[in-house]
Amino acid sequence: MARLRDLRRVGLSALLSLSLIATTSLGSPAGAPALGTVVSAERARVGTANASVGTTVFGGDFLETDQFGSLQVRTNAARLLMSGSSKVSWGNEAGVPTATLTAGTGTFSTSNSKAFAVRVGTAVIRPNVDEPSIGSVGVLNPKELTIQCTRGALLLTVIDDTLLIPEGTAYHIILDPSAYPAAENPTRAWGQQRPKKSGRNRFIFFLIFATAAVAIIGIHEALESPDKP
Repeated sequence: MARLRDLRRVGLSALLSLSLIATTSLGSPAGAPALGTVVSAERARVGTANASVGTTVFGGDFLETDQFGSLQVRTNAARLLMSGSSKVSWGNEAGVPTATLTAGTGTFSTSNSKAFAVRVGTAVIRPNVDEPSIGSVGVLNPKELTIQCTRGALLLTVIDDTLLIPEGTAYHIILDPSAYPAAENPTRAWGQQRPKKSGRNRFIFFLIFATAAVAIIGIHEALESPDKP
């Protein structure tokens, strides 16, 4: 009888272990690490499930907001606020939490230059200074985006080409100059008469005047302190 009881204990322990493994696997896609936590959500989803405060965001997760929805995610030293009709794939590049934005607008705040990055196609936008920074990235189409900086400074990198986005400025970026003949049109109405080409001709850009400080001032308070829970 004692031997039978021992076998039952071993079987029960094995069953509990398998249950824990299954639960962990379901909570973390393919064993991906936890990279963030939802701190506010309205009409938004993480994967196929409705997002709620406290939801853990793992590498490989897909985040989406409805037309009038919003979603804010906090990492260790950054926050990302997705506006309505936005889509993001969450990941990690060289140890940096990275949001690949494919639609909509993402506004982020960071406390240092390695806290967070946003990717749009071949473009990567990250803080350029080790001090609090606030920026916003909007996707116009797969080859066009806007970048706004209201605090600190941002750095746009496209392969081996870069552009500094100073505080208080906004830029319209075109990632495929060869497919955009209108870029040479001197009457292009983006705040300057003629677009500029990047150093290695990886992209072209237009300066947008007097919009950055106004565009996201309403959410400045919510994102000002990424270190706060």
